Amino acid sequence: MGLFDKIKSAFTNTDKTETKPEVEQIEQKAPSETIEQPVSQPVEPERAEQKETEQYEKGLQKSRRSFTRRLNELLANFRYEDEEFFEELEDLLIESDVGFEATMYISETLRHESKVQNVRSMADAERVIVQTMVDLYGETNPDHHVFNDNPNGLTVVLFVGVNGVGKTTTIAKMAHQYIDQGKKVVMAAGDTFRAGAIEQLHVWGERVGAQVVSTKQGGDPAAVVYDGIAQAREHGADVLLIDTAGRLQNKKNLMNELEKMKRVISREIPDAPHETLLVLDATTGQNALNQAKIFKETTDVTGIVLTKMDGTAKGGIVIAIGKELNIPVKFVGLGETMNDLHVFDSEKFAIGLFKELIQQTT
Repeated sequence: MGLFDKIKSAFTNTDKTETKPEVEQIEQKAPSETIEQPVSQPVEPERAEQKETEQYEKGLQKSRRSFTRRLNELLANFRYEDEEFFEELEDLLIESDVGFEATMYISETLRHESKVQNVRSMADAERVIVQTMVDLYGETNPDHHVFNDNPNGLTVVLFVGVNGVGKTTTIAKMAHQYIDQGKKVVMAAGDTFRAGAIEQLHVWGERVGAQVVSTKQGGDPAAVVYDGIAQAREHGADVLLIDTAGRLQNKKNLMNELEKMKRVISREIPDAPHETLLVLDATTGQNALNQAKIFKETTDVTGIVLTKMDGTAKGGIVIAIGKELNIPVKFVGLGETMNDLHVFDSEKFAIGLFKELIQQTT
């Protein structure tokens, strides 16, 4: 079962059980002095799951409303033999940062369905487009990409990305979430190049309650990494989060710096870093995809963090990254609070982007 069918089935089942709460309410009115109703344990996980889905819907509201409106406007003029329609569809997908490869795949799928006469109406076209896009989210970013925590000691996470994408804030949010889980976190200020980067991480460290290891501006980032590992071990920390510089204007220097840092890490902890996360600003669209291509050439990126998803109407970037780079999106930023960094979930993401459109096809 594809992701589209899975979500559609869930919506259909929800519709069928809409009247159930009223029945339960009537049953609860019956007096009973001898029978105690047991507390249902699964209620809390279900509520947490529902809350998480609602946060995805809220965070992706801008993308969902924009894409739904534009697609409905386009489909109002659908003609299955009209080449101009397909060109306008491709323009819409490209402008939504779905990426060239995914755009052509979606367009060709609709063309094929039109030729074999499975698409003859606006409703048919909508079903094919939405189903193809939703299934692409499931295929290019499946949920089996588990975050690689180290079960036998210190977990080391290296963060890479250009300035201004929300890298330092993402580190702070992740530290906050680990600390909420009862874990001890150390942050290493490995971006010694950008003015203010070290101070910024120290401010976040004080806010979330994490120790920060640093040196002076212009110092050796590899030395900061070494000190960070030493401090983490000395204080019995569970997680070490490492900030890095992101000067793409000199790719050779960046590559050398990152390689040196990784050598220090692997020398001290042979299987580390356990994750190398590339932080991208979703609002920059195609530029974020270009950054991902450069960093993929420069270092071994294991996953992507997409920040500022709540501030963009271009949620298609997730498909483009998965389809063109084969790098999994592991976290998404859906707001500005410390709890708005979420583990990527393809089903919740697709619901957040296409809820109304999927419901229209049921």
